[in-house]
Amino acid sequence: MTDRQDTSFPYPRTCPFQPPREYASLRAEQPISKVTLASGRTAWLLTRHEHIRQLLASPEVSSNLAHPGYPLHFDVPAEVMEQMRPVLLAMDPPVHTAQRKMVIPEFTVKRVLQLRPRIEEIVDERITALLAHEGPVDLVEALALPVPSLVICELLGVPYADRAFFQDRTDKLVSVDADPQERNSAHQELHEYFDKLVTAQEADPGDNLLGRLVLKNRETGTFSHGELVGMANVLLVGGHETTANMISLGVLALMENPDQKAKLQADPGLAPQAVDELLRYFSIADQVTSRVVTADIEIGGVRIRAGEGVIGLSASANHDESLYSDPDRLDFERGGRHHLAFGHGIHQCIGQNLAKLELEVVFNALLARVPDLKLAVPVAELPFKDSMGVYGLHRLPVTC
Repeated sequence: MTDRQDTSFPYPRTCPFQPPREYASLRAEQPISKVTLASGRTAWLLTRHEHIRQLLASPEVSSNLAHPGYPLHFDVPAEVMEQMRPVLLAMDPPVHTAQRKMVIPEFTVKRVLQLRPRIEEIVDERITALLAHEGPVDLVEALALPVPSLVICELLGVPYADRAFFQDRTDKLVSVDADPQERNSAHQELHEYFDKLVTAQEADPGDNLLGRLVLKNRETGTFSHGELVGMANVLLVGGHETTANMISLGVLALMENPDQKAKLQADPGLAPQAVDELLRYFSIADQVTSRVVTADIEIGGVRIRAGEGVIGLSASANHDESLYSDPDRLDFERGGRHHLAFGHGIHQCIGQNLAKLELEVVFNALLARVPDLKLAVPVAELPFKDSMGVYGLHRLPVTC
């Protein structure tokens, strides 16, 4: 290990289907090193699977974004940090434990499977609309964004009449082309909307996730009203943004890997393995595993001091040659379920069962109904989200 200082971090992907090429050399030569971020803060960089897994399982680390040592790439004013009201993702035990315990029953395998018929209905409706288009169509707009957005909309209990508002504001919130003021307005309008929605659920709880959470909260007092509003926002973003990106990237990977596409077409039961492999392969939320150390720890023979930030690169861990043979190759029969695409430890993604089910349904339905789907432009012309926190595609023009 050496104290490498590199102000160019994060590194760009030079190939849309692979992590930054620096990751492989770091795993081999400097698996634990230091980098300087755009904010001026320094942080330890972890690139090997075993080291990142150890970090995420350690009780001596924190997810608190407001901690002065947290490896933020850009400084966030204190008043803005307060307004963000981080829920779950940026909380530590015991508050995190109590809040997660309240929400996790909504995302068990059993509960999620009950949603399958409605998810299949939504997917079929979107594919039918896709097939109705003449000429090239943007698969992101037609399928990848609407499916998870509508699913989380129904799960949260958004009234049917409000879905146009919900979808419109969500599109502005995640669009890279939106004017910053327009995006901020969309964020504020969604916050106000969920404030009213939570208030309505508190007055008359319905048979939906927020309604059930309100009822349980009356007994436990775990959440304040503001925290319930924050939870609704977290579930909104977490419930559609990452899944939408994985749908578009997964479809692109199927078109670019005809051998793997043929395997899944021949055996739809392979979908769970295919989804896990695509999650490993793309690792779209590369730095969600960032932490700040609260007490001195040792990882890989390196002592990391209390107050220092650590970035665990999940995309590097998921391409670690010590765990995966030929990791840069897509292989639906790999069986690599130990990937860190959903994190690890107490902050492991609470909605992973829902995300996996949505991906399985979308890929199988699309291959069955549109088996000859093709790219409408060369891969080199596709607009990838190279500079955003979650990797994906802005647009994916296809022909049916």
